[in-house]
Amino acid sequence: MKSKLFVPASRPELFEKAMASEADAISFDLEDAVAPDRKPEARALLADWLARRATAAPAAAHPKKIIVRINAADTPWYADDLAALGRLPVDLLNVPKTEDADAVRRAIEQATAAGFRGGFLVNVETPRGLARAAGLAAAHERVRGLQLGLADLFEPLGIERYAPETLRPVLLAVRLAAGAAGKYALDAAYPRVQDPEGFRAEARLSRSLGLLGKSCIHPSQVAIANEVFGFSSEEIEHARRVVAESRARPGVGAFLLDGRMIDAPFVRRARDVLLAAGAG
Repeated sequence: MKSKLFVPASRPELFEKAMASEADAISFDLEDAVAPDRKPEARALLADWLARRATAAPAAAHPKKIIVRINAADTPWYADDLAALGRLPVDLLNVPKTEDADAVRRAIEQATAAGFRGGFLVNVETPRGLARAAGLAAAHERVRGLQLGLADLFEPLGIERYAPETLRPVLLAVRLAAGAAGKYALDAAYPRVQDPEGFRAEARLSRSLGLLGKSCIHPSQVAIANEVFGFSSEEIEHARRVVAESRARPGVGAFLLDGRMIDAPFVRRARDVLLAAGAG
């Protein structure tokens, strides 16, 4: 998921446009993007659209991941979100405001009881959640990754949102926490829609720290995310050579390739690159 495009669930006129975009994943938002008095309406609109789309175009007909960000477990809308979406074609439920592993496991149990069989993307967007991020990632085998939320994390504390020296340690902490459990990490949204170069710089920082992709709140950001988090032909070719040389040297723990020592971590990374690029 190089790019994940947020779409308010209260805006059905945007649903098909989002599906026609170049985003790898579409994240339909029932939480922050929907006003409280419109949440039941938004839920019904999304559920109806998902049900009709499942009948008209099976999931295999499109390559996009379908994600739904539900409302937090301590809100009056949470149970109705699960009941409405549990048996619909959703790849990932995005669980917000989660701060401990037990809460993640409860959410998965409740969603499963409602009929949901997909994976979970767990938000890290509070100081307590950040401190416990490794536990969130490892809470259950159906957790696929961690999603960073910077507005909720930084704004209440008066922390500068756009300073690289502020972002770097948080991005790295979330990536390492996810990696400890063998999961991926996704970067947060960038609210300054009129600042494409700022988005690009933040995406480059994120990629340099090993995050898988970035959330987008406007279609104009999708192409930048796809470019930054994509792999060049040179990177793919190098990964192929690393994997091929590794296979050609069974029993050899380390070898030289183009003057660089290659051992198990580099081979593992090369395989991941080929998998992510669809070039395996």
